[in-house]
Amino acid sequence: MVTDHSLEQLRSLLSVYLDQPMGQARALPAEFYRSSAFFAFERDSLLRREWLCVGRSDQIPEPGDYFTTTLLDEPLLVVRGDDRRIRALVNICRHRGMLVASGAGHARSFVCPYHAWTYDRAGQLLRAPRIESSSHFDLTQCRLPELVSETWNGFLFVNPDGNAEPLAQRLTGLDALIANYRTDRMHHAWVGEEEWRTNWKCAVENFLEGYHLSVLHRTTLHPITPTSLCEKLPGDAAYTGYRANYSDSVPPIAACSPDLTAREKRCSTLFCVYPTLLASQAPERLRYYALQPTSAGTVTIRRGSANFEPDLPAEEIAQRVQVWNCITNEDKETLERMQIGYSSRHAAHGPLGPSDFEGTMFDFYRYLAQRLAAPVSSIAD
Repeated sequence: MVTDHSLEQLRSLLSVYLDQPMGQARALPAEFYRSSAFFAFERDSLLRREWLCVGRSDQIPEPGDYFTTTLLDEPLLVVRGDDRRIRALVNICRHRGMLVASGAGHARSFVCPYHAWTYDRAGQLLRAPRIESSSHFDLTQCRLPELVSETWNGFLFVNPDGNAEPLAQRLTGLDALIANYRTDRMHHAWVGEEEWRTNWKCAVENFLEGYHLSVLHRTTLHPITPTSLCEKLPGDAAYTGYRANYSDSVPPIAACSPDLTAREKRCSTLFCVYPTLLASQAPERLRYYALQPTSAGTVTIRRGSANFEPDLPAEEIAQRVQVWNCITNEDKETLERMQIGYSSRHAAHGPLGPSDFEGTMFDFYRYLAQRLAAPVSSIAD
């Protein structure tokens, strides 16, 4: 009978990827995707300590623009202040825990809907009706907590525990790969959130590998970026990626950065900033997935798009989102079915495909091993 491994045994299994060559690598065993104990461990030992993407700065271009989201059970209010600085504030009133804001939009101030405590765009408390003059309460010393945040190429990142090393200095290699696209100058077009019933690592792996493009996306992506044209890019300790080269039938793209080379105009550059940002940078548009893991078998995905052109007609944006939704739904349905398969004690973990097709997955496994693996020990099957 096959039995589950302990947490320490799973950590030891991860250590294999530290020394194993790509040609001998296999996919992670199913337990890494179904174990609640392992999810709790990676949440506290990895996710809370890393830089996690929550969206894009172009979504909130002006003072008072904001959006709300939840990251590892922490409600957040992401807002651009009067000083134009973006802050990731904890979206909980300092009075009795009510959510201060919801949705997204523009606000002069944020008023708690429970007792009308009012905060400015930097999170400072302005008014606390009927108790402002209390001798035991100093209104000027009360504000919404702020999480450490950083912006890189227009992406907004939050570090939940506040102790991570600065992000940008870890991504200089990736900067060079996407510099000509002008990712930081893209214009927000659309954003949405949805829950997928799958492990967050499944979503990372699916996005990173081009092996499935000509099978799962036979009518949507295969005619544009077939598996055979995928090309792995050099990775680093903080990221990995690949080029999805276009087939000859794809027409030239005119509305794009003038800095792009002829080759860059004929491909999309897909990359992952570990652990949870997934992005596809095409010549004329950007699509991204900011993962928000919620349990061993669920992940909330904040999905957004931006365009090189600043003023695309609403009809064109809607048409692009509709096409993207078709592709995304193909992935979502497949990963949710695969999560069911991972519940089986007989789920296999086969060999990885060639580097151009699944080498990015091997990079991701090595990242996980470097952060979470325990020293190799004897493991009983």
